[in-house]
Amino acid sequence: MNGQISERAVVLASGGLDSTVTAAIARRDGYALYLLTIAYQQRHAVEVERSRQVATALEAHQHVVINVDLGTIGGSALTGNLSVPKLRTESERSRDVPVTYVPGRNLIFLSLAAAHAEALGASIIYFGANVIDYSGYPDCRLEFIQAVEAALQTGTKAGIQGKGIEIRAPLLRMSKVEIIRLGLTLNVPFHLTHSCYDPIGAIACGQCDSCLIRKRGFAEAGVVDPIQYAVC
Repeated sequence: MNGQISERAVVLASGGLDSTVTAAIARRDGYALYLLTIAYQQRHAVEVERSRQVATALEAHQHVVINVDLGTIGGSALTGNLSVPKLRTESERSRDVPVTYVPGRNLIFLSLAAAHAEALGASIIYFGANVIDYSGYPDCRLEFIQAVEAALQTGTKAGIQGKGIEIRAPLLRMSKVEIIRLGLTLNVPFHLTHSCYDPIGAIACGQCDSCLIRKRGFAEAGVVDPIQYAVC
């Protein structure tokens, strides 16, 4: 950046594959990375530790972890006692909103990211939402992102001062194989990422929706997935 101070960007970083590629895109775009991870009492809390490792690997300027107890609210297999679906077909995954949907999660995450951005004086949020592989999640759609942006324009100091906060979702319409191929060009540390909804310790189950989509993506990319699975 020729000695200039880089503009700041807040990146929602889960420790997963998509958010890590998104962070790498923000770095490629020349932004100083301010990673924000939300620990929401998810059963796959190992991803929080992975987000710390990713932050170090990507040389983030700052990494903040905020604790939000969505487990008290419940209503999701990721925060409660509902079973995580296993070995579902692509047609089954796209049929209905899955039980792994967490009520209000991305709305809460983006609200916290916006608050963090305002405090930092940042005007950009990078968000790793994707509608191709996760078509059942209503809060991963363009309409949702645009609605949140509109709310931020109306309900934040930055918005009423004419600065605004932009939400960028660069992976929104990319397939998993496209995301992986892009990540390879950006030297993404895939070995540090965690995608599984129902891990055995730190080991991915290999059978939940997220594992199946990830494994298929690496297979289609012709690249070995560097993480360990309980069931290959």
